[in-house]
Amino acid sequence: MKVFAITLGCKVNQYETQATLALLEKNGYQLTDHEADSDIIIINSCTVTGVSDQKVRQTLHRARRLCPGGIIVLTGCMPQAFPEESALLTDADIVVGNSNRSMLPALIQRYLLSRQRIVEIQPHQNGDAFESMQVTDFHERTRAFVKIEDGCNRFCSYCIIPTARGRVRSKPLDELKAEIAALDAAGYREIVLVGINLSAYGQECGLSLCDAVDAVCSAPGISRVRLGSLEPDRMDDATLQRLAAQPKLCPQFHLSLQSGCDATLRRMNRHYTADEYAALCSRLRDIFPGCALTTDVMVGFAGETDGEFQESLAFVRQIAFAKVHVFPYSVRPGTAAAGRSDHVTAAVKEARAHRMLAAAAELRADFLNSQLGLVCDVLFETRCKDGSVMGYTANYTPVHVPTDRDLQNRLLPVRLVSVDGDRCIGELCSGI
Repeated sequence: MKVFAITLGCKVNQYETQATLALLEKNGYQLTDHEADSDIIIINSCTVTGVSDQKVRQTLHRARRLCPGGIIVLTGCMPQAFPEESALLTDADIVVGNSNRSMLPALIQRYLLSRQRIVEIQPHQNGDAFESMQVTDFHERTRAFVKIEDGCNRFCSYCIIPTARGRVRSKPLDELKAEIAALDAAGYREIVLVGINLSAYGQECGLSLCDAVDAVCSAPGISRVRLGSLEPDRMDDATLQRLAAQPKLCPQFHLSLQSGCDATLRRMNRHYTADEYAALCSRLRDIFPGCALTTDVMVGFAGETDGEFQESLAFVRQIAFAKVHVFPYSVRPGTAAAGRSDHVTAAVKEARAHRMLAAAAELRADFLNSQLGLVCDVLFETRCKDGSVMGYTANYTPVHVPTDRDLQNRLLPVRLVSVDGDRCIGELCSGI
């Protein structure tokens, strides 16, 4: 039987989809890149916002239309966080959560025998072990995502993720080293470490994120190590100094902000102030010259006044991020903020998102223009339809180089000469 997968949401979900496909392939299923040609469609869901849930429903409907006789599987964060609601999504023949995803081969066999709909969602338990999984194939990419942490203990007042993911648990170092060795042998040049709360890696077992970075950097064929989203309050100076000792670590840091206003941060149950966040950004720029700082910003959180929004907007401009992901607050049932009586109207959230996005676009243009004239090593990934070859610098600036040469998976010096939209145009340095 042929299996096709659709991933919604974050890099952790992307990794878990690949691990699930590898598990099914090991059990005799054939993978396909053609949705309409598949017998089984797996939808790995996200539920971080209400829009995410809507996308899940739309994707289920589309999958059922394309494959009316196929087996549709819904898995991931939505069924784990909202099992009762997910059980009602009858376009899915099998509904399974994050906690028992490894049961999927057996559940598919059970469904084939009975043709009876299956809903199997096990709640997370304190003390859950890290789910053992390994991925060595990312469809010929030069970068490989490696999940090293799952779960979150923070309970931000707006966030359903602790329910969807459980408590913090970390990939054992020996498993991480084995996976990296396999990716190294497969020819990958860059590793991106990802997690639900990546900064919390190892906190339950006496390790730290630096231990994971050291382990990955020790692989001889790996040229770059990149970090996923980080919580700013866990990035103390000792951590920064240890990370800086690794020359393979990419100077790009995605620090989750959410708001630049202290009053809003307190209502969100975030564990830092705007001043502390700004100090961390300044320290990162001192320790990692030329680094890129990117972030997430929420607008229209419960109780956010016009003044608080203006404060957050001014803070985003002050930090001068290289890139900002902007999203309106979305009520998540089961979270502390859901029961508040001071929710902001949809119209106000939309207007604030528009203003924050405009500022983000200006900052992005400023950052890209600041890169012009630099000579940077670019790890090339793919050939584009316009004939150029695309890759990224160490600080994750996207670069396109017009050339007929096959540069995939090569790390070469490039001079950045112009900006075209959300990318820089480069030229190979002479002699290359």
